[in-house]
Amino acid sequence: MTKELEFDPRTKLIIVMCISTLGIIIKDSLSLFLILILTILIAKLFKINLKRSFKKTKRLLYVVILIAIIQSIFSTEGRILLSAGNFIILNTTGLAKSMQFILRMMIIIFSVTIIATSNSREIVQGFVQWGLPYDIAFMVALGIRFLPLLTEEIKDSLIAIQLRGIEINNIPIRKRISLYSYIFTPILVGTILKAEKLSIAIEMRGFRAYDNRTSYLVLKMSKIDYLIISISVFFTVFSIVFYNFR
Repeated sequence: MTKELEFDPRTKLIIVMCISTLGIIIKDSLSLFLILILTILIAKLFKINLKRSFKKTKRLLYVVILIAIIQSIFSTEGRILLSAGNFIILNTTGLAKSMQFILRMMIIIFSVTIIATSNSREIVQGFVQWGLPYDIAFMVALGIRFLPLLTEEIKDSLIAIQLRGIEINNIPIRKRISLYSYIFTPILVGTILKAEKLSIAIEMRGFRAYDNRTSYLVLKMSKIDYLIISISVFFTVFSIVFYNFR
């Protein structure tokens, strides 16, 4: 956790839930942009590395372009920006929907980084003290822990191919799909083997041996936690009501 803001992990989870809810429900581009600014400011307070999050959003550029074209083709509304004869390639409606998509994804990415300021053990304990069964909480934390490892394995495989002189972007699409299948097959098999070893290790340590489980770590919320939770929930409810009935 950060030294300046030692919040309870449940407080961070509620903040993320509120921000993500607003990002999904609200459909106005300007409102989404304001929520994104608010999310970045909150993430900055938690001393989060924003450059890494911005790098993740750069990869969505091609997806945004694709969504803009698809929305333009199937939508007759809006002003035409690019066309080939009578065939519409890009219009203002498709461009607006693609911008809404990238804003939502950026809100989710920046909000999720707030949870990363707490370790997995604290997150599991937070879920348990909320009344969630320990088994489910443990699986959630395990998934959060292993997703970055899986991403790193995929990156290492792609770098290994590039070091052998193969330019993936210059390969035809059919060969590229075949190449990706060769990459993901061993990664998938390795992930299954790791999961099997992990399950054996958990069973050897007596996981679920007793119905009741005690924990040395007990989380306690402070007054500032309750205050922030109240402000977050109130702001979320107020924003949704104002957005729907304005």
